[in-house]
Amino acid sequence: MRVCASYGSVPDQPADADMHEIRLDVFDKVPSAAGENTIVTLAGRSVEAVPKGFRGLVDVGESDELIPFRKIRSVHDYEKTPSEDALREIMAHGEQELTKCACRVNSFTDLHTIYKVASTTERKHLLLGMGEMGTVTRIRQGLLGNDFTFGYVDKKTAEGQLSCAEMRELGEDCFVVGITGHPLAHSLSPQMQTAAMKDKGIKGIYVRFDSPDLENMADVIREYNIRGLNVTIPYKQDVVPQMDALEGPAETIGAVNTIINRGGRLIGTNTDYAGVVYAFERVGRPLSDCGKVLVFGTGGAARAAVYAAHESGCETYVLGRTPEHVDSICEEMDCLPAPDNSLAGYDALINCTPIGMKEDEPYMFSLDALTEEMAVLDMVYNTKTRLAEAAERKGCTVADGRDMLVGQGALSFEKWFGTEPDKEVMRKAIL
Repeated sequence: MRVCASYGSVPDQPADADMHEIRLDVFDKVPSAAGENTIVTLAGRSVEAVPKGFRGLVDVGESDELIPFRKIRSVHDYEKTPSEDALREIMAHGEQELTKCACRVNSFTDLHTIYKVASTTERKHLLLGMGEMGTVTRIRQGLLGNDFTFGYVDKKTAEGQLSCAEMRELGEDCFVVGITGHPLAHSLSPQMQTAAMKDKGIKGIYVRFDSPDLENMADVIREYNIRGLNVTIPYKQDVVPQMDALEGPAETIGAVNTIINRGGRLIGTNTDYAGVVYAFERVGRPLSDCGKVLVFGTGGAARAAVYAAHESGCETYVLGRTPEHVDSICEEMDCLPAPDNSLAGYDALINCTPIGMKEDEPYMFSLDALTEEMAVLDMVYNTKTRLAEAAERKGCTVADGRDMLVGQGALSFEKWFGTEPDKEVMRKAIL
C-alpha cells in the first residue's frame, strides 16, 4: 500500500508515509524539502505559490489550465457517486498525469460503480469514496488500481479517511468485515468487533455499510474482498436470495445475520440464536429452564429467538401486529400464535422489535402484567427501554440486549476468523 500523508495542520516533523500532501489552505508555503513524492494541493491558491523547479505533483482541482508542473486534475462530488458513464468521462477528460475523483458513497451500488470504473481504467488514477462506506476504497488501493491512497495526520481532511498510522498498520491485505442495515448510526458492533480483532492480533477493520437497499451487495463483498458482514434490520431476510448457500440454522430460521465470504462463495448463517441463548445463560436463567416463552415480533430476530427457544425445549408462542406474519412464522417454525395480549402464564418474554427506542411507541401488552417469576430479554441494547425498566421494578430476571449482541457477535467472529474471541473484551468495548 502506497500511503500519502494528508496533513490537517502543519506538523513538527513529517509522518511515516510514502508521499506527502501539502495543502495550501493548511500550509502558508511549500516546504523547501518538498520533492517528487510531494503533492501540492492548491486549494484555491494560485499556481504561482508553487516554487519553480518543484518536481512533485500539483493538484489544480477541476481546472484544465496548463501549468509548468506535473499535474493532478481532481473532481469532488460531496453528495453522490456519479453514474458509471459520468465517472468514465471524468477519468478520460484532460491531459494531466493523474486523474483523481473523490465522491460520496451512499450505497452498495456506488461502491460497485467505483470498482468497475477504477479497476478497468487504463490511465493513472485515484478513485476514492467519501463517507464511512467509502473507507473500503481507501484500504483496497491495489484492487482498485489506485496510484496511492491517503491517510490523515492530526485531523481528517476528508470524511471516511483513516489516519496515516492506521493505514500503515492495516496494510492492503488486511481483513475487512462490517455490518449492513439501514439505519446504522446506533450500532455498537464496530467498537465490539474492533476490540476483539485487536485483542487477537488480527489486522482488520470493521465498517458500517449503511445502504438504503441491497442491490449489488454480493458484488461488493466479492470485489473488495470483504471477509464477511453482519446483517441487521431490515435486511436479515432480504439478503437470503444473494447467498450461494445457507448453513447452520439459517435455513430453518429463514434469516441471515452473518455472511461469510469463502473464496468468493457467500455463505449465510445465523448467530442471533446463540446470542439469545447466551444472554439468558449469563443472568443464570437458561432458556431450557423456561417452559413457556412469548416472542414479541415476527422479523428475522424473532425467528432466531423462536429457534433458540424451540431448541431449548420451550413451548413457544409468537405475538405480532400483523396476523399474517404471525401465522407465517408459526407455520414455518412449529410454534404457536399467542391467543391474546396477556402475559399470564409465560416464564420468559423476548422483545425482538425496535419498540422501546422511541418513547411514544406502545407495546402490545401491559407492562404492569410482568411478574417477578418471569425472565425478560429486550433486544434493544442502545438504551434502557420502558420494558427493561418495568421488568427491573417488578423483580424479573432481566437479560441484557448487549449480552445478546456479544453472544451473536462472538460466533460471527469465530466463523470469519476461525478463532474464538474473548467475550469480556467485547463486552467492555460496548459498555
